[in-house]
Amino acid sequence: MIKTLAKIAIALPIIATLAITTMAMPVNATETAEESIIVTVDRAKVFRISRAASTIIVGNPAIVDVTIEDEKTLVLTGRSFGVTNLIILDLEGNPVIDQTVIVRGHETNTVRIYRRSSRETMACAPVCEPTLTIGDNSASFAFATQQIIAKNALAMANAK
Repeated sequence: MIKTLAKIAIALPIIATLAITTMAMPVNATETAEESIIVTVDRAKVFRISRAASTIIVGNPAIVDVTIEDEKTLVLTGRSFGVTNLIILDLEGNPVIDQTVIVRGHETNTVRIYRRSSRETMACAPVCEPTLTIGDNSASFAFATQQIIAKNALAMANAK
């Protein structure tokens, strides 16, 4: 009985570690973050390729936008949180790149305020001010959006 309990006591931490490790693995274990292109939402990233691009295919352009700087230089801009894919074909139709793109949020210089299930995000660099962030409560998001639109309209009217 004591030997059995000792074996169980030794086996339980090993089983728990395996269970946690398995739960933490990506859905497709062959695709790791190291193989993926990481882009931050609302930020641009220069992406260079080895051969000239002829065709660019984005799985979901609502997640990442791609613009062509020149035949070997692209600019990826994170539009929304999520995971999609990027396929780049050369002049002969051969794949140059076929990779997963992960668009994640920015954490640097931001503070999130939670009131139960409601969230607001502040950009703090160094003074904290409201910023538009996907996932914030709709009232704060709409209020900030209205102010930004009004401010841009004033700027455009004065620029004429």
